[in-house]
Amino acid sequence: MQTFVLIHGAGDVGWYWHLVEAELRARGHDVVAPDLPGDDDSLTLDDYADAVVEAVGDRHGLVVVGQSFGAFTAPLVAARRPVEALVLVAGMVPAPGESPDQWWGDTDYTEAVRRQAARDGGLTGSDDPYVAFYHDVPRPLAEEAMGRERAHPSPAASAQPWPLDTWPTVPTACVLCTEDRFLPPDFLRRLVRERLGVVPHEIAASHCVALSRPVELADLLVACLPPTSLDSP
Repeated sequence: MQTFVLIHGAGDVGWYWHLVEAELRARGHDVVAPDLPGDDDSLTLDDYADAVVEAVGDRHGLVVVGQSFGAFTAPLVAARRPVEALVLVAGMVPAPGESPDQWWGDTDYTEAVRRQAARDGGLTGSDDPYVAFYHDVPRPLAEEAMGRERAHPSPAASAQPWPLDTWPTVPTACVLCTEDRFLPPDFLRRLVRERLGVVPHEIAASHCVALSRPVELADLLVACLPPTSLDSP
């Protein structure tokens, strides 16, 4: 049995993972999906990592999963606790010393969105969250997710240089959503190749894959476990 530590993205809460959590528990795994602290402009990336570590407590067999902006926090957790694997789901892969604010320009994100929007008629980068983020999520579920939005991350976290000197020496996998209208698929394939040297797993889903494809995502997360983890009790 592993403990999946599920870290949500910007503006979100741990509830984002509730369908995937149920699937993982049904497969015999433990799950921790905390609400990262929000509504405090002074909180940093280190504070977010500390909150996750506190939520984990003395659990072991950790598989840390970071969704979207959660990719800035997940490796920090791996630097604080023994971790069997890291998985980024539609993750904003950071570079050492790069703040979240700098990430957009450093990765040439705006141009990637412009190119994809030209191909899909403006769906990518749409100002309508139901188009850009939730287009394959059942509408009532999408509305509930929207109703739970809050101020996260803080300005301090967004301006903080990513504090690790190098990526943790932990098996790392990435999940790419082929229908993502926030992080274009071609853009993310390039980013994970350049920054992590990995080929991502792919799933036909929007950016909010944990709400639209929870069964398939849970299957992928389990498939990302290192072979030694599969043999552990």
